[in-house]
Amino acid sequence: MLIDYVKIQVKAGDGGNGSISFWREKYVTNGGPDGGDGGRGGDVYFKVDGNINTLLDFRYKKKFVAEDGKKGEGGRCSGKSAEDLYIPVPKGTIVKDVDKDKIIADLSEEGQVFLIAKGGKGGKGNQHFATSTRQIPRFAESGQKGTLKNIELELKMLADVGLIGYPNVGKSTFISVVSSAKPKIADYHFTTLEPTLGVVKSKSGKTFVMADIPGIIEGASSGVGLGLKFLKHIERTRILLHVIDIASSEGRDPVQDFIMTNEELIKYSEKLAQKKQIVIANKIDSLSNEDSLKQLEKLCKKKGIKIFTVSAITRQGIDEVIEYVAEELGKIPKEEIVSVDEEYEVEDEVDQEWFIEKQGNLYKVTGAPIERLMSKVNIYDSESRQYMQRVLKNMGVMHKLKELGLQNGETIDIVGYQMEYND
Repeated sequence: MLIDYVKIQVKAGDGGNGSISFWREKYVTNGGPDGGDGGRGGDVYFKVDGNINTLLDFRYKKKFVAEDGKKGEGGRCSGKSAEDLYIPVPKGTIVKDVDKDKIIADLSEEGQVFLIAKGGKGGKGNQHFATSTRQIPRFAESGQKGTLKNIELELKMLADVGLIGYPNVGKSTFISVVSSAKPKIADYHFTTLEPTLGVVKSKSGKTFVMADIPGIIEGASSGVGLGLKFLKHIERTRILLHVIDIASSEGRDPVQDFIMTNEELIKYSEKLAQKKQIVIANKIDSLSNEDSLKQLEKLCKKKGIKIFTVSAITRQGIDEVIEYVAEELGKIPKEEIVSVDEEYEVEDEVDQEWFIEKQGNLYKVTGAPIERLMSKVNIYDSESRQYMQRVLKNMGVMHKLKELGLQNGETIDIVGYQMEYND
């Protein structure tokens, strides 16, 4: 089963907490603080794995979490940093940050690695908070939270040539003849329910990848039939081989098939419609009305499109097509269709924004940096409280409170901890 679109969540590891510890040694009356730092949380990476060709594994697992860093210990021992998490993805995976609505990576190279979420930094142990006036700090720093991201993964096939055309025109037979691909072949519509890739080698030794795309019918660009699900898979191809049933074995007009398919390409993407196209008039061995072939040849000549008459069943004309395609591919450079946000940076989950809300005589101070500060404050320790007040002043919180009219005797609420203000 081809799964080519999934939504997942990735979470980097949290940093370990710093340790509150004091040096204890026989005959030493005043051992100093020796709390070690916490370890860093694990990062999360995507890594291209050539052995995977679908996003099927993500259908059953939607959340990926890296390990947290270990807590610091006494004796200035730092906690162990966590192992990074590598998530294997198939070649051709497009990564989108859902929350920022940006495409952030195009993973198209074997072994390519992309950092998607950074682990949190470990918190500092109490050894770092000792000063000449605060010699016994009874607080340490909590580790930072690892980044949490909502991600969309989309798989786009990496093929040089795409076979397009109505259902049952012989595309599956064609690719099975020119490559080792073994698509399902039968006399009913939509036997190809997912794209099939095959490696083609010309007699001159040149190789390229061909994709058999499920039949494009009228309305495909708006979702009719297999619709948009597979039109996107031919965006990266450099040449389109438009297979047409010239024998009208399904009762359709070959010329109208040509016109209709190209109209759907234009509706879906103007750029896609402008790709080099080669027409394959298939089933020539069953042709009974040469007028259809003449009309199609006239139309192709008018549009400057090369046309070949072939029979995929008997291999008539097949070698000529493959040689021509191989030569033409050498003239067309590969192009990156996906536009990746080059300015996107994967940053630590450190939000510096804080807020003050005045409710009568109560001033509520909230925000991620305030929560981080309070996570390392021991409110029962006077030195720790003094540290908190100094940090709030340095952050500009106290200045903003006074701007809002803070008076002596009024209450400041610091993410739940309340204190009376006295200047």
